Amino acid sequence: MAVFTPVTEDDARALLRRYQLGELVALRGITAGIENTNYFLDTTGGAYVLTLFEVLTAEQLPFYIELMHHLAGRGVPVPEPQTLLDGTRLTELNGKPAAIVTRLSGGYEPEPGPAHCALAGQTLARAHLAAQDFPIHQPNLRGLDWWKATAPALAPFLDPGQAALLQGTLDEQIAFAASGAPARLPYGPAHCDLFRDNVLFDGTFESPHMGGFIDFYFAGCDTWLFDVAVSVNDWCIHRATGAFVRRRLEAWLQAYHAVRPFTEEERAAWPAMLRAAALRFWISRLYDFHLPRPAQTLKPHDPRHFERILRLRTEQPAPALPRP
Repeated sequence: MAVFTPVTEDDARALLRRYQLGELVALRGITAGIENTNYFLDTTGGAYVLTLFEVLTAEQLPFYIELMHHLAGRGVPVPEPQTLLDGTRLTELNGKPAAIVTRLSGGYEPEPGPAHCALAGQTLARAHLAAQDFPIHQPNLRGLDWWKATAPALAPFLDPGQAALLQGTLDEQIAFAASGAPARLPYGPAHCDLFRDNVLFDGTFESPHMGGFIDFYFAGCDTWLFDVAVSVNDWCIHRATGAFVRRRLEAWLQAYHAVRPFTEEERAAWPAMLRAAALRFWISRLYDFHLPRPAQTLKPHDPRHFERILRLRTEQPAPALPRP
């Protein structure tokens, strides 16, 4: 959520004339993140977020926009895309596809406790089940095919140990896919980027309330277990080391399992899926760090964080998933 494409107040006023959201009150850029241009957009009608999509095309975007609309309609707390006067929910601004969504209340918790983890796990399971009948299919665009295509470009930036870890894990994931095991796992629309800064909470630290999930623009159809692995690799760790915090992990997984029970096939696939989730973000952070796109406020993440996590998931036994 960096600012790649400038938007003026006059641009915003012209855009708002195509909605029924009131008049412009304030517009300010959001500097966090690295993929899209985002602005807080306050109007006389409410508080919104304006997103200009820098990578995704207008042809790809209906999946994300309509998925949020679908989930919001089923009571899952997500930003709700707003409908233009012409009945659509996707438009264009300054040459980029754009959308306006509701701004959820609350803030993210940088050091979540077990109660935050339980709420996140429970809500992700609800989102998975609510999306089962979503009619649009789009694969996870940052899945295995993207890893294979991107890895060669990273080779010049890796030392021999890093190169061996990346290639060895990638080979494992290619073999895992070829085995047919992923096809036996529950599958459907998934967030695929549910880090702690993509979830908002109200209430207090001791008694949090779910505000909602944000930033669905890496979502895609994938195994739900991959979505869980991505989440716990961020929510349930010591940031400095990547090691799991057991109380957080148990709270997260038990809360998810209570809504959507894990299968035996998922239990068998869990160690490989934890490594897949770490590999995905190590590759993307290496790419963003060494081969960045120009931006006004770009803050690439340190790729060494997910290198550490991947080494731990490779060297240490995976914690077991809950059982009935």
